Amino acid sequence: MLTSLSILLRIEEAFLLAAVVFLYHYRHFSWLLFAILFLVPDLFMVGYLINLHLGSAMYNLVHTLWLPIALLFAGYLLHSPTVPAVALIWIAHITFDRLLGYGLKYPTFFKDTHLQHI
Repeated sequence: MLTSLSILLRIEEAFLLAAVVFLYHYRHFSWLLFAILFLVPDLFMVGYLINLHLGSAMYNLVHTLWLPIALLFAGYLLHSPTVPAVALIWIAHITFDRLLGYGLKYPTFFKDTHLQHI
Protein backbone atom coordinates (compact mmCIF):
# COMPACT_ATOMS: atom_id res chain seq x y z
CA MET A 1 0.00 0.00 0.00
CA LEU A 2 2.79 2.45 0.84
CA THR A 3 4.21 2.08 -2.65
CA SER A 4 0.91 2.79 -4.40
CA LEU A 5 1.06 6.54 -4.98
CA SER A 6 -2.56 6.74 -6.05
CA ILE A 7 -3.75 5.22 -2.79
CA LEU A 8 -1.41 7.39 -0.71
CA LEU A 9 -2.61 10.55 -2.42
CA ARG A 10 -6.25 9.61 -1.92
CA ILE A 11 -5.68 8.84 1.76
CA GLU A 12 -3.98 12.22 2.12
CA GLU A 13 -6.89 13.98 0.44
CA ALA A 14 -9.40 12.11 2.60
CA PHE A 15 -7.66 13.28 5.76
CA LEU A 16 -7.43 16.84 4.46
CA LEU A 17 -11.12 16.81 3.54
CA ALA A 18 -12.03 15.50 6.99
CA ALA A 19 -9.91 18.21 8.63
CA VAL A 20 -11.54 20.95 6.56
CA VAL A 21 -15.06 19.69 7.27
CA PHE A 22 -14.23 19.41 10.97
CA LEU A 23 -12.90 22.98 11.04
CA TYR A 24 -15.96 24.19 9.15
CA HIS A 25 -18.22 22.49 11.71
CA TYR A 26 -16.09 23.68 14.64
CA ARG A 27 -16.40 27.31 13.48
CA HIS A 28 -20.21 26.90 13.22
CA PHE A 29 -20.37 28.02 9.61
CA SER A 30 -23.57 27.60 7.62
CA TRP A 31 -24.16 24.18 6.07
CA LEU A 32 -26.62 25.76 3.67
CA LEU A 33 -23.80 27.99 2.40
CA PHE A 34 -21.63 24.87 2.10
CA ALA A 35 -24.25 23.11 -0.02
CA ILE A 36 -24.80 26.15 -2.23
CA LEU A 37 -21.12 26.89 -2.91
CA PHE A 38 -19.58 23.40 -2.97
CA LEU A 39 -19.82 22.93 -6.75
CA VAL A 40 -19.13 26.54 -7.76
CA PRO A 41 -15.46 25.88 -8.71
CA ASP A 42 -16.67 23.45 -11.38
CA LEU A 43 -18.37 26.34 -13.18
CA PHE A 44 -14.91 27.30 -14.40
CA MET A 45 -15.05 24.35 -16.80
CA VAL A 46 -16.96 26.73 -19.08
CA GLY A 47 -13.61 27.63 -20.64
CA TYR A 48 -13.65 24.22 -22.33
CA LEU A 49 -16.45 25.53 -24.53
CA ILE A 50 -13.89 27.84 -26.14
CA ASN A 51 -10.84 25.56 -26.32
CA LEU A 52 -8.78 23.04 -24.33
CA HIS A 53 -6.04 25.49 -23.34
CA LEU A 54 -8.40 28.09 -21.90
CA GLY A 55 -10.53 25.40 -20.27
CA SER A 56 -7.60 23.71 -18.54
CA ALA A 57 -6.14 27.08 -17.46
CA MET A 58 -9.42 28.25 -15.93
CA TYR A 59 -10.10 24.89 -14.29
CA ASN A 60 -6.57 24.64 -12.88
CA LEU A 61 -6.67 28.21 -11.54
CA VAL A 62 -9.59 27.41 -9.23
CA HIS A 63 -8.50 23.84 -8.46
CA THR A 64 -5.14 24.63 -6.90
CA LEU A 65 -4.94 25.17 -3.16
CA TRP A 66 -2.92 28.39 -3.03
CA LEU A 67 -5.86 30.71 -3.79
CA PRO A 68 -8.30 29.37 -1.19
CA ILE A 69 -5.54 29.11 1.42
CA ALA A 70 -4.58 32.75 0.76
CA LEU A 71 -8.28 33.65 1.01
CA LEU A 72 -8.55 31.75 4.30
CA PHE A 73 -5.66 33.71 5.82
CA ALA A 74 -6.98 37.00 4.44
CA GLY A 75 -10.39 36.30 5.95
CA TYR A 76 -8.92 35.70 9.37
CA LEU A 77 -6.69 38.76 9.15
CA LEU A 78 -9.66 40.91 8.15
CA HIS A 79 -11.86 39.33 10.85
CA SER A 80 -14.44 38.46 8.23
CA PRO A 81 -17.19 36.05 9.29
CA THR A 82 -17.89 34.80 5.74
CA VAL A 83 -14.58 34.75 3.85
CA PRO A 84 -13.04 31.87 5.86
CA ALA A 85 -16.21 29.82 5.33
CA VAL A 86 -15.99 30.34 1.56
CA ALA A 87 -12.30 29.42 1.59
CA LEU A 88 -12.95 26.21 3.54
CA ILE A 89 -15.74 25.23 1.15
CA TRP A 90 -13.38 25.84 -1.76
CA ILE A 91 -10.66 23.70 -0.15
CA ALA A 92 -13.23 20.97 0.58
CA HIS A 93 -14.25 20.96 -3.08
CA ILE A 94 -10.65 20.62 -4.27
CA THR A 95 -9.83 17.83 -1.83
CA PHE A 96 -13.06 16.00 -2.67
CA ASP A 97 -12.27 16.20 -6.40
CA ARG A 98 -8.77 14.84 -5.81
CA LEU A 99 -10.11 12.12 -3.55
CA LEU A 100 -12.25 10.98 -6.49
CA GLY A 101 -9.24 11.11 -8.81
CA TYR A 102 -10.05 14.38 -10.57
CA GLY A 103 -6.80 16.27 -10.70
CA LEU A 104 -5.48 19.31 -12.46
CA LYS A 105 -6.09 19.19 -16.20
CA TYR A 106 -3.53 18.98 -18.97
CA PRO A 107 -4.40 21.04 -22.07
CA THR A 108 -4.35 17.90 -24.23
CA PHE A 109 -7.68 16.36 -23.25
CA PHE A 110 -10.23 16.98 -20.47
CA LYS A 111 -9.71 13.52 -19.01
CA ASP A 112 -5.91 13.87 -18.76
CA THR A 113 -5.15 14.90 -15.18
CA HIS A 114 -2.09 15.05 -12.99
CA LEU A 115 -3.48 12.14 -10.97
CA GLN A 116 -4.66 9.78 -13.69
CA HIS A 117 -6.38 9.45 -17.05
CA ILE A 118 -10.08 9.37 -16.19
